[in-house]
Amino acid sequence: MRILIQNGRVVDPASGFSGEADLLIENGVIAGLDSHICAAADLVYHADGKLVAPGLIDMHVHLREPGQTHKEDIITGTAAAAAGGITSVCCMPNTTPAADSPEIIAAIRERAKWGSARVYPCAAFSRGLAGKQQSDYPALRQAGAVAVSDDGRPVEDGALLEKGVLAAAKAGLLTISHCEDLKIIDGGILHKGKVSEALGVKGMDRRSEDESTAREIACAQKTGQHIHIAHVSTAGAVELLRRAKAQGIPVSGETGPHYFSLTDEVLLSRDANFRMNPPLREESDRLAIIEGLRDGTLDAIATDHAPHSPQEKADFLHAPNGIIGLETSFMAAYTLLVRGGILSLERLVELMSLSPARILGIPGGSLMPGSPADVAVFDLERRYTVRAERFRSKARNSPFIGKSFFGPCLLTLCGGRVVYQRDEENV
Repeated sequence: MRILIQNGRVVDPASGFSGEADLLIENGVIAGLDSHICAAADLVYHADGKLVAPGLIDMHVHLREPGQTHKEDIITGTAAAAAGGITSVCCMPNTTPAADSPEIIAAIRERAKWGSARVYPCAAFSRGLAGKQQSDYPALRQAGAVAVSDDGRPVEDGALLEKGVLAAAKAGLLTISHCEDLKIIDGGILHKGKVSEALGVKGMDRRSEDESTAREIACAQKTGQHIHIAHVSTAGAVELLRRAKAQGIPVSGETGPHYFSLTDEVLLSRDANFRMNPPLREESDRLAIIEGLRDGTLDAIATDHAPHSPQEKADFLHAPNGIIGLETSFMAAYTLLVRGGILSLERLVELMSLSPARILGIPGGSLMPGSPADVAVFDLERRYTVRAERFRSKARNSPFIGKSFFGPCLLTLCGGRVVYQRDEENV
């Protein structure tokens, strides 16, 4: 099948191309990128100056399958991804049971064949996410895992972390670290500061993330192996990463749209849809996250898409942490960072496609001929108001409900297949 996307504003971070062009897709592969392509096609899409970008890659999502499918499943989660222009996701292992065996990894990949985006499993760093014994990394890699993490929990045993990082790297797996010190957190449910004091609830001290990030950086330096820091939220963690990179230590880091757009002050509403882990921080942290994206300290934007049911999120004090974000991540980032004059459009596309592809070692982030035809089209001039009833996710726990952003996704292709097309009534 041939698809021709005409007159788009094409941004391809892999080649550095940015300008008006046509894109030709044939049999699931990019066949041409040039001005005024003249070719017969089964489907012609008139982009008319809208952004045409590589399908986005979210390297940190929770699809909740197996075992927690009342929250989300692979089919609904990848449908939500496609609606946000995301064509590849890396799913975390804190499922039920934990994704710590090749059988579970294989089952996730098999189920994902029916989804709307490519699914790359991140397997459990330790068996059962218990932090006691490392998983069978070669078997997990052979089954299709691309990374390991105990996300949702830190690896508290430093010796296990060091040995596991070396063993995972030998098996060809990236280590993704959830930087948290549970002794410092000690039951806190939001950032420790003026807001937690005003609400009379136990706070989560920023030292938890900062000290854990410092430990992971030291581990990367000692082992010489790449460690990726998940969901960076503090000014201290950004500065630690900045210094580590200046020293040539093999580390990378991601952050999420909520950390550069919101602060803990929104929690004065006592709305659990603003609760996540790590928590929303203070304005100084928000600004530090933005600077980390601007100067290259932070390498990727990911959502940490963490769906929960409305019933679970109803109780502010006892709700589980986590928010959804697949359907809003590009819009929030484009509106706040590009229209806000902080990043170029080209840099944003890189942060959300090519850079995560390179960190994970997976295909994507390119529109060069021969690349998989994973493509997203966005209307950068259209304003879109986020409404819960429009979500394709099963969950509704978004911190952006009611917010207006620019840049809704209009069309998503995965492997040359149309997996999402926005209708005019849903804009």
